[in-house]
Amino acid sequence: MEKSTITVDVHLDEQKVPQEIYWNAAVDPNADKSKAKAFILSLWDGADKTALRIDLWTKDMMVDEMADFYYQTLITMADTFNRATHDQELVNEMKEFAKNFYQKFREKQLQQNKLS
Repeated sequence: MEKSTITVDVHLDEQKVPQEIYWNAAVDPNADKSKAKAFILSLWDGADKTALRIDLWTKDMMVDEMADFYYQTLITMADTFNRATHDQELVNEMKEFAKNFYQKFREKQLQQNKLS
């Protein structure tokens, strides 16, 4: 059986807040690592029937970047759900939610910018 390793290194500041995140998903563990500002890791525990998650982001991650990240993550989750279930109706609802979420975020940003 072939094995693949994904490595995530989180560098913390003095207050244990993520300062830098690096990851690597190469067959060669010595390959260069890529830098990221955030990551979401979700694992399914089949025995307990629960989702386990780790959500981390660096302190230099901007709010608009977080909204982009969540929008893209929601769309990707819908695509994954589609491949697993072929339930196009639910997939469309998930994508519509993601679009509405992103649109509402942008509208709030515009309103806040007008008030500033």
